[in-house]
Amino acid sequence: MIIDSHQHFWRVSRGDYDWMNPNDPVLARDYLPEDLRPILSKCRIDKTVVVQAAATSAETDFLLELACDHDFIAGVVGWLDLDCEDFPDQFVRYRSHPKFVGIRPMLQDLADDAWILRPRVVESLRLIASTDFPFDFLVYTRHLPHVLRALELVPNLRAVIDHIAKPDIKAHQMEPWKRLMSEVAAHQNLYAKLSGMITEADHENWSADDLRPYIEHVVDIFGWNRVMFGSDWPVCRLAGEYDQVIDSLRQVLGPRLDKQAEQALFGGSAQRFYKLG
Repeated sequence: MIIDSHQHFWRVSRGDYDWMNPNDPVLARDYLPEDLRPILSKCRIDKTVVVQAAATSAETDFLLELACDHDFIAGVVGWLDLDCEDFPDQFVRYRSHPKFVGIRPMLQDLADDAWILRPRVVESLRLIASTDFPFDFLVYTRHLPHVLRALELVPNLRAVIDHIAKPDIKAHQMEPWKRLMSEVAAHQNLYAKLSGMITEADHENWSADDLRPYIEHVVDIFGWNRVMFGSDWPVCRLAGEYDQVIDSLRQVLGPRLDKQAEQALFGGSAQRFYKLG
């Protein structure tokens, strides 16, 4: 089974996509399952994990409704407020949904880079970890020291770093990203998504070779069983199309991909991490 571990849907009229520029010709339009289905067929993708794109529980409900109506959606990584008193009750309620497979706060968009270390948030992380429930970190390199501290406080948290923590690929900058990611990878219950990279490169003039040092480092430090392919569609369309994301990964990793590694990268790791049936 080939699984895309990271893609999005949205309906602009829902009105809670605070990050969206209404004048953006690529992103400021609806993206729904009927738009993605023919692309998945063309690229021979069997299942996807759809990830929240708005910091509201209404977004989570919206995505779960889509997941119930479309079999190719294997699971939903939704948003819940980790810094509220009733998080435990919300968590119990949403966990009862068979397609609710992960939680993601939008850390990259918060004013406080250390938000993940707030006392009530840490308590919520401990609850999540106690149930072995998956957690997504949406961060930039500058957030990684706070991520590392959170992992010290909640060492049994099973989590994945989205978009390899968005290094500055356009500027070909490796440090301190390289060192910090190595420290993150030392936590054996941490995974990484090989996703969202082409949009961190030069949108108009990128190649697989620009991504190569970042991809190779992540594979080297995490190993095949803790990395997973994600398209980041439709955000990837700022720099390229779905098939270009896959082709760039294969171009970089092709010489290293035996059957076992390919199965892990393009499905096995995501299936195991998100506990997909």
